[in-house]
Amino acid sequence: MSQRPARSLLPQSLIRRKRDGARLDAAELRALARGIAEGQWSEGQVAAFAMAVAFRGMGVAECVAFTEALRDSGQRLSWPDLPGPVLDKHSTGGVGDGVSLLLAPLLAACGAYVPMISGRGLGHTGGTLDKLESLPGYDVNPAPERLRAVLCEVGCAIVGQSADLVPADRRLYAVRNVTATVDVPALMVASILSKKLAGGAQALVLDVKTGSGAQLPDEVQARALADLLLRVAGGTGLRARAALSDMSQVLGRNAGNALELGAALDLLCGRGGCPRLRALSLALAGELLCLGGLAADAAAQGGASVAAGRVPIATAAQGGASVAAGRMPIATANAGARLERALDSGAAAERFARMVAALGGPHDLLEHSAVHLPRAPVQHAVPALQIGYVTRMDVRALGLTVVALGGGRSYPEQEVDHAVGLAEVVGRGEAVTVGQPLAIVHARTASAAEAAVRAVQAAIEIGPEAPAPVELWHWYTPAAPPA
Repeated sequence: MSQRPARSLLPQSLIRRKRDGARLDAAELRALARGIAEGQWSEGQVAAFAMAVAFRGMGVAECVAFTEALRDSGQRLSWPDLPGPVLDKHSTGGVGDGVSLLLAPLLAACGAYVPMISGRGLGHTGGTLDKLESLPGYDVNPAPERLRAVLCEVGCAIVGQSADLVPADRRLYAVRNVTATVDVPALMVASILSKKLAGGAQALVLDVKTGSGAQLPDEVQARALADLLLRVAGGTGLRARAALSDMSQVLGRNAGNALELGAALDLLCGRGGCPRLRALSLALAGELLCLGGLAADAAAQGGASVAAGRVPIATAAQGGASVAAGRMPIATANAGARLERALDSGAAAERFARMVAALGGPHDLLEHSAVHLPRAPVQHAVPALQIGYVTRMDVRALGLTVVALGGGRSYPEQEVDHAVGLAEVVGRGEAVTVGQPLAIVHARTASAAEAAVRAVQAAIEIGPEAPAPVELWHWYTPAAPPA
């Protein structure tokens, strides 16, 4: 029987095959990832491949093979000696989204281990690493030995992607960022999952945002991305669950690095904070406890409606407990009880403080957080110009306002001002009167604050009637089981 001729693995051959609609096999994709990681592909060739995928896409099996090829392009972390499950979470990006800061110590306090490889701000969305770098001395790029020691001793470590972890994706992403291919679904999925697999995750929860502040504002697109993420995760053997969560308003009450970190500390230390941020954090953490075998395998199917930025008292359906005292339904009563105890007892706060200290940050963070977090010198209230209800928010515009203040990046190497941002942002559906603050601008100069005030007023619409409540999150279930 004649054998099929060997295909060329030259970059131009692989680019041409993808350009013409062919499905690349595992051997071709391994050669491609290795060539990108080792610098054998030029920048132009990497860009041409990304654009070919943008036009031709990838099938699920092809995307699985590409994800695994990226994963294997560098170092892979493994944690065989840990006495608990290795869990992780990924968000597609939002504004005021400090979930990672809460979720990692919550899980660690419940017996899980969380080596969370996080990123910096992208476009209008904030980055977890930028938030943590608000703290003096915090090392987001620890040596492997230090990372391992922190994870074993504390149970969680939120750090950045090292140079030898998925290097092919690091280079491919840099090219995607300047070639309008960041939002290509197959490339997004392979990038997200390859890093989580290389980090050693055994189970993963995916928070796919939808709404005006999301990378994919349209829910149809968000659902398609969630579907592909689950199918590819399943193809790699990774246990995963996906939630679609609302980004039609700022998730927390603050947007900006130190301001968001301060809000997370307030929640961890029982000093109040945003119920929406607390609710989503507990929901995702509860599902991870189930996936990791630390709680019964029965999850609530969605979040209660959220109006005026607050969590209403309601009855949870499909497996949750009754919601009282501002608490939301979470994965199960068992998972919920464990997480509530970890939060209310201060155990999660203690884990977070230990993580910060072990990675070079302040040793007295819980006692003196205000001393360590930078504070902007200028603070201006944003007055409402009319009476009514907050009917709509352009959350992307709010995120870009933070960027304009210096709290994000217009180009990759730009330094970030960790102190600036927006605090006490109103929620969708909230009643306001003339002159009432819609937010508090934290700025470096008076002129920057005045520009931000105008931008916030333009981004928040006020009307005569309150809008219908929206669901904070719901779990996505594919029409057919993921591969």
